[in-house]
Amino acid sequence: MIKAEQLPLLFYLFKWLLITLVAGAIIGSASALLLVSLNWVTDYRESHLWIIALLPMAGLLIGLMYLYFGNSVAKGNNYLIEEIHSPKDIIPFKMAPLIYIGTVITHLFGGSAGREGTAVQMGGAIADQFSHIFKLKQRDHKIMIMVGISAGFASVFGTPLAGAVFALEVIIVGRMRYDAILPSFLAAVFAHLSCHLWGVSHTHYSIPFVPELSVVNILFVITVGVLFGLTAMLFSRSVHFWSKLAKNKIKYAPLRPFIGGAIIALAVWGIGTTKYIGLGVPTIVDSFSVQQDWYDFMAKILFTTFTIGVGFKGGEVTPLFFVGATLGSALFCIIPLPMALLAGMGFVAVFAGATNTPIACTLMGIELFGAESGIYIGIACVVSYLFSGHTGIYASQIVGSPKHLIYGKMKGQYIK
Repeated sequence: MIKAEQLPLLFYLFKWLLITLVAGAIIGSASALLLVSLNWVTDYRESHLWIIALLPMAGLLIGLMYLYFGNSVAKGNNYLIEEIHSPKDIIPFKMAPLIYIGTVITHLFGGSAGREGTAVQMGGAIADQFSHIFKLKQRDHKIMIMVGISAGFASVFGTPLAGAVFALEVIIVGRMRYDAILPSFLAAVFAHLSCHLWGVSHTHYSIPFVPELSVVNILFVITVGVLFGLTAMLFSRSVHFWSKLAKNKIKYAPLRPFIGGAIIALAVWGIGTTKYIGLGVPTIVDSFSVQQDWYDFMAKILFTTFTIGVGFKGGEVTPLFFVGATLGSALFCIIPLPMALLAGMGFVAVFAGATNTPIACTLMGIELFGAESGIYIGIACVVSYLFSGHTGIYASQIVGSPKHLIYGKMKGQYIK
């Protein structure tokens, strides 16, 4: 028997079911378009390597585009997080086409970037238009942005559980936003299904053997988790370093990606390989079966953080996958755990440390690699999260709870 207190919940459920079904379908379709576009430009670039010489002009074009048309949305993911913390207005729809065009150009001409930032920003801009269409209240406006983040993340990586929890976890470090739990989960699933309906597939990874759980193996996982956390901290601080340096040295914003693009193009020509530009998915896949060089993860950190720091567009997450997977693969020579397991743990644990989202990343690992490795992946993600410090690739994250009491005592950040 349905009690009176449950009746409003039926309306609440129907409301968000309708909104997330439509929003998820549109955002999933946008992610499908993004994935197809990135596959095409990557194939074109790799078969026409001369195009990398035009990266400076591509950077100038992106810089001018954002200077004249996208100045209000230039903060990207940080803008979405800030709007959730302090709602002001509807996210401008222009954020979606601007980040899509900027990301495609970045990848076509040889920048090192990802796709998560693009999908999340497209999702946030698209979803928040429903706040205006349905004249939603301010609290629902915040939820719609989280719906966009959830749907964009879930559909671009094919991980609906991780996408839903990522939207709840990424806003405040150490705390979850449960007010949006139903819309986030529904939007993630609908967007994921929508992307698949377009026939777009996601990369498959495999951890064929997972060793028995033992104290020794757990100690090894903790050890590599510490390394993954420190690597995540290095990545995050490098992004902020290059961004600050570029702004201090080059006052005219469009010139930053122009000059940065010239440096990247020369670096690619100098090292004679395109391994460290673009998404790097082939290398990520190889990391599960072929031991990678010890310097691969460092090279990818340098190329990606410089690319993002000087103003090119895209995300950081797929490069973080590259960094973690290649580091884990390289550690196979000194850590007696299966290579695929080390690569898989690094894949998600470095991401966990850089975004401060250990729960979402644990779920992502389970969705991508299977539940058998779940305990190892969870420990690696949590330890990485702890040792990455109170930094991250999203500067607008607020520390809701210190990661440990030592930090709270040092900084006086006990949260009441």
